[in-house]
Amino acid sequence: MKLTEISNDINEWFSGSGPLADIVISSRIRLARNLAGHKFLSHCSTAEKSEILEKLKDVLMSLELGDKTFYVSVDKASALNRNFLVERHLISRDHAFSKGPRGVVIARREFFTAMINEEDHLRMQVLKAGCQLSQCAKQINHIDDMIEKKLDYAFSPRYGYLTACPTNLGTAIRVSVMLHLPALKMTGQTEKFFNAAKDMNLAVRGLFGEGTEAASDLYQISNQVTLGISEPDIISQFENTIIPEIVKYENAARNQLLATHADTLDDKIYRAMALLQNAHLISSQEALFLLSHLRLGVNMREHMGASTPAIKKLCSLSNTDGNVDEHRELSITTVNRLFMLTLPAHLQLNHGKQLDSTRRDALRAKIIRSALNQDA
Repeated sequence: MKLTEISNDINEWFSGSGPLADIVISSRIRLARNLAGHKFLSHCSTAEKSEILEKLKDVLMSLELGDKTFYVSVDKASALNRNFLVERHLISRDHAFSKGPRGVVIARREFFTAMINEEDHLRMQVLKAGCQLSQCAKQINHIDDMIEKKLDYAFSPRYGYLTACPTNLGTAIRVSVMLHLPALKMTGQTEKFFNAAKDMNLAVRGLFGEGTEAASDLYQISNQVTLGISEPDIISQFENTIIPEIVKYENAARNQLLATHADTLDDKIYRAMALLQNAHLISSQEALFLLSHLRLGVNMREHMGASTPAIKKLCSLSNTDGNVDEHRELSITTVNRLFMLTLPAHLQLNHGKQLDSTRRDALRAKIIRSALNQDA
């Protein structure tokens, strides 16, 4: 299967649907596992890494997931394809650019991916749209059980699942939620959010995980403790305490914007729409920043019934002749598509060749103008 077969559309988990989807973009649960009888990767020879890769690949490709799966040999993939897989959240940056035999098994609808020979022998994840951590847990535990019937994991009765990094010992689970928090930023409350996350032993990362900054006001939060706490307790804490609290803070900030800073909110939406509908060169970072403001406006319209002048304009986009069409509304699906499909590797893969930064910026601007002026 070619990556171009999935590159022209957004992932299932980025659809803008699911519980609390106005703020919670997606839920993810990742498990780290190592095979019994093999060294950790940092001490493996190339031959042993190849053996691990083949063992896991064969088992993973044989699983009944209710969806077709395909395999990508990451070490043999082009830099463009590796960057695309990172943008797609199918592999990590470390997996993309480390060395040695490694690969990834991907479900066609992208709800499941399994990195082979990243930091651990196996790192698999299940993703769903909105806040659906319990559903993610049920699915990935079923997949984990299917694998464990065919392979033996490295496990200690005292320490749980053995992992390359001691912080993953125990359940070896990482619960991660991607959130869109523009109002907290606009009202100057992001520092409060960071401090609260730190107090709850949570890691806060950017759009592409560890070592990345928050682009377009998208943040990933995840647990840092895996030893001494059960999987159900971790998931329950997220679903019943952590996520509801963050959603409450963001909604309060959105209400504050409407009540006391409506002009500021409108100005940001108007400026974002004007630039995105007319710019002929736009960088990836600027596009993400401006699209974040449009997404906020659309969500406030759909979930809060907000109706400021700028938000009303999102409900009546112009046609190609420049006349306002009151029957055309900007949708979350359109905004989310633009978020993903204008990322650098997506642009180039869909265009069929590598482009320098100026040509990427021109193509990105053209795609965005077309979507906002015609196809929303």
